[in-house]
Amino acid sequence: MTTVDGVLLDVDDTLVDTRAAFEAALAEVARVYLPEVGEARLAEVVMTWRADSGGWYRRYTRGEVGYVEQRRARANELHDLFGGPALDGDGFARWDAVFEAAFEDAWRAHDDAVATVAALVGRGLAVGALTNAAVGYQTRKLERAGLEQVPVLVGMDTLGVGKPDERVFHEACRRLGTDPARTVYVGDELDIDAVAAVRAGLVGVWLDRPGTRRHVVPEAEIAAARSVGVHVVATLDALDGVV
Repeated sequence: MTTVDGVLLDVDDTLVDTRAAFEAALAEVARVYLPEVGEARLAEVVMTWRADSGGWYRRYTRGEVGYVEQRRARANELHDLFGGPALDGDGFARWDAVFEAAFEDAWRAHDDAVATVAALVGRGLAVGALTNAAVGYQTRKLERAGLEQVPVLVGMDTLGVGKPDERVFHEACRRLGTDPARTVYVGDELDIDAVAAVRAGLVGVWLDRPGTRRHVVPEAEIAAARSVGVHVVATLDALDGVV
């Protein structure tokens, strides 16, 4: 394997346990807006939000819709499914305030994140984050999670598009100061993280934490990803076998 000089990391559900933060945020949303949703159905609410079957967040990362537009659309789709009120502009602003307060309060690093980052930096590797959210927002998230040593190099507001666009990977490598071919990218989504990184000329790693997939990933898709060079790990600790 090519010698590695740097490691780029996704933020949400790679470094930060965003799934757990979504659970906290949506529990508060359900308490305020979806009183008919009991605790037993909260997991379904979280799964629906993370799956984003309408593809709104990916439309945002392609530059087709704005951030507020995509989140309001997802909130209304959630309410349609679980019996909440329709949200107009002002109504959504209040909804989003409820969501964000609980969401931010629940930002925590994954158990393996801090030690892994420290180990990578200790080996003299350049380390940074590439994310499909805004740089400032993700910087605050990493700071809140105790990962302030990871600079957010590229976000949605850097080039106006996000992963899987090859340009964001190349720009992140430029800012990291490494050649793409000698840079590892680690993320929790097979297609827009690991496969896209390989297509952009990086070493792509899919972090497939047990029980955390947003949707079903066919075995054929995983096999195809492996065939083009994608590495698959279950924890960040396992990066030692790749980096």
